[in-house]
Amino acid sequence: MPELETVHDDVHTRYLASLEGEVIGEVVYRDTGNGRIFIHSEIAPSHEHQGYGTRMVRAALDDTLAAGLKPIAQCSMVRNFLAEHPDYSRR
Repeated sequence: MPELETVHDDVHTRYLASLEGEVIGEVVYRDTGNGRIFIHSEIAPSHEHQGYGTRMVRAALDDTLAAGLKPIAQCSMVRNFLAEHPDYSRR
């Protein structure tokens, strides 16, 4: 599987996932006093169901937790990830 790179674009409050230099997904968020609210995420249709969305969301959550922020899921992709990995909500 090609290496997925996820970078934090804090200017535009999002994480971008790239595959071989092509942006294939994003996770958009909004920071509040209660934590980081993930409001939208998507992977390009040609890359769905290949694990890239999970890897992108994991990277965004790892970065969020490393920054000391609580992840709050409004979008379904992040909500589903947190339901399957409850340890991320308890860190």
